[in-house]
Amino acid sequence: MFSKISLIACGVLFFVSSLRAQDCALRIDGQVLDGTTQLPLAYVSVYMQERGLGVYTDLEGNFTLTDVCAEEYHLLFSHIGCESEEISLEISRDTFLTVRLSHSAISLERVIIQESDASSISQASGTVKRQAIEDGAHKSIADLLEDESGVSLLKTGSNLSKPMVHGLYGNRLIMLNHGVPQAGQQWGNDHSPEIDPLTTDKITILKGATSLEYAPGGMGSVVMVEPQSLGTEPHLHGRAHLAYEGNGRGTTANVRLQKASPLLAWSLTGTWKRYGDRRTPDYFLRNTGTREFNLAGQLKRQWNDKSFTDLYISNYSTQIGVLRGSHIGSTNDLKEAIQRDVPFFTEEKFSSAIDAPRQEVNHQLIKVSHRQYFSDERRIEVLLSTQRNERDEYDVRRGGRTDRPTLRLEQWTLQGDLKYIYESHDWNYRLGTQNSLTLNKNLDNTGVLPLIPDYNSWKSGAYVTGVRQLGHASESGHRAKLDMGVRYDYEYQSVAFISRGSPPEVIRYVNQYHNFSSLAGINFTPISKHDLALHIGYAMRNPAVNELYSNGLHQGVSGIEEGDPELTPEASVKATLEYDWTPSNAFSLSVLAYYQSFTNYIYLQPQEEARLTIRGAFPVFTFKQTDASLKGLDLSMKASLGRALVTTVRYSYVHGRDRSQDIPLVYVPPADLYHRITYRSPRSVRILGRQWEQLELQAHQRYVARQSRLLESQDFLAPPDAYYLLGASFSATTIFPHTKVRVYSEVNNLLDTSYRNYLNRQRYFADDLGRSIVLGLHVYF
Repeated sequence: MFSKISLIACGVLFFVSSLRAQDCALRIDGQVLDGTTQLPLAYVSVYMQERGLGVYTDLEGNFTLTDVCAEEYHLLFSHIGCESEEISLEISRDTFLTVRLSHSAISLERVIIQESDASSISQASGTVKRQAIEDGAHKSIADLLEDESGVSLLKTGSNLSKPMVHGLYGNRLIMLNHGVPQAGQQWGNDHSPEIDPLTTDKITILKGATSLEYAPGGMGSVVMVEPQSLGTEPHLHGRAHLAYEGNGRGTTANVRLQKASPLLAWSLTGTWKRYGDRRTPDYFLRNTGTREFNLAGQLKRQWNDKSFTDLYISNYSTQIGVLRGSHIGSTNDLKEAIQRDVPFFTEEKFSSAIDAPRQEVNHQLIKVSHRQYFSDERRIEVLLSTQRNERDEYDVRRGGRTDRPTLRLEQWTLQGDLKYIYESHDWNYRLGTQNSLTLNKNLDNTGVLPLIPDYNSWKSGAYVTGVRQLGHASESGHRAKLDMGVRYDYEYQSVAFISRGSPPEVIRYVNQYHNFSSLAGINFTPISKHDLALHIGYAMRNPAVNELYSNGLHQGVSGIEEGDPELTPEASVKATLEYDWTPSNAFSLSVLAYYQSFTNYIYLQPQEEARLTIRGAFPVFTFKQTDASLKGLDLSMKASLGRALVTTVRYSYVHGRDRSQDIPLVYVPPADLYHRITYRSPRSVRILGRQWEQLELQAHQRYVARQSRLLESQDFLAPPDAYYLLGASFSATTIFPHTKVRVYSEVNNLLDTSYRNYLNRQRYFADDLGRSIVLGLHVYF
């Protein structure tokens, strides 16, 4: 009996051994290429997660994995200056792979975007990719864009910021939230975009001459918050991010889960943030904490090879404290506050409480989109969306009314887009129509006349864009390419304005606008690896309701704003000239020069007076109109210094002029120089008994010049001095059989420099942030 069992056991072991020998003799060969230049990438780390086996590519980008079993694997590809990529594949025979990594050779690059949610027209662009978004989990979506050339931040204190591109922001800058123009109360300088960046895969800034395809009113630039790809991975995967920031003692937690099946792919993302008072080098900024909670879900259904449907739902909720020292009781106190080194109401101890003045904002978005292909060249895209935005603002009020909001706004926006797309080897054109309805009303129970009136708005537009390829292909692409496009928009506004007379009366306004936009451009390659692009665009923008009818205290910016019902539409002509040189993967240079001329440019002008109200004393700002111009230069250079070092330089310069009065233009960003040097170990390093990949050390520095092009009479306070900021970061990754862990740390304002930023509206009252240390943990499973 024993011999029989032994014989059977030996047979089973022999069979298993034979099966293993047969199935584990496979190999995976491959080559890794730069996704932009198609050149081989050497020293790329290729890691087989399930086996804990890693190799590096050779000088030709080739790699080989041997003794591979017939199983399913996850391969991780990482390289200095590239976005890491993960590939899931099932091995049943010898396999060859060609992998293209998105090598961030330059921040500013001309790209031809051909995905369904992007324009067919090539434009100058900058991109913030997934790894930078995750490392900046503690930042707002605007703060993530700050290091891109041509981008500045318009701030209100330490916790409110919105992007400014080539000197333009707010209603002139289109923000696409997962393909939908972001709608809300974004007219205020203190109204940050209500978008959670951790729901995105990348953020792209298009800086071309016009934005024909996206929405009316854009004067040349677009910020695209692009969704994370759901992919086809059949297993449940996820990411968890935890960050702690010392300045403000802030915690950020984020979790994302996703899975795909033949019927449906889905993802679910949640983010929670909590911050207390921020600190300058010398004092705490009282009442500058934040609370934030966001949820987002995404579904994707592929009906067949030619039919795709996407559903995206998000909820963004935040509570934001406004610097207590910016709300002053009398005009004399206000004058003193503007001159003080330390703000009024400053406390010596940290506090996590959020009191009045404060803001509470909720934003919901539901989007359904469908793509239907008729052939490889032709398809239609349909998008339907609805957005709801509610904003409550609270002031310090007498009589126990502090918990009663002074401003309550609710806005509903419904939008429908229809687009026809044709793409062939020589032609690429798009025809589309967009229609939207906005219902904006002031909610009851404030006891204060509204800052902006109730209004309804209907917008309808149509456009056509085209790209024509000319000449013969070279190793760097087509010899030449023509861009062209036109757009027409109609807007109807119905406004119910409440006068400030005694007694108040309702005055009704009806406005109708007809606008045209156009674009022409050429992209060509005169010499291999040298690219030139020239674009000229014309655009019009209607005055926003706040510019026309604001009348009262804008609490978030601590100022009284007054509109002008006689404002007329802006018109703008913008020309851009871009030069790109990429001789190899080791070096790249991009230079973008632009000039933009405005007729009837609308701006917010500080007045000499400070006005006393029952809610305190505040500076006064009025909306004015003039002819103006903006011109500037964006420069971006990146160079590899051997196998492990990369240096990046970015420079931005903007010059603004009020041509009608022949004086400088206000709120134009000063010159900005940013430098970063990165060391990534080309090999794994053993630390604390574990192998760590992608060990990276980085030092970065920024110099912001003084805004010297401003008259003393144009502002309440002279522009602040130039300043220099130094920072550093560290990150490393270790891989377990089914989990990847990345640790990250960063220190900003390393020297604890005291400074004030010209584009920060709270610079009248307080310094900007001091030293801050960030610790982050990212887990991928």
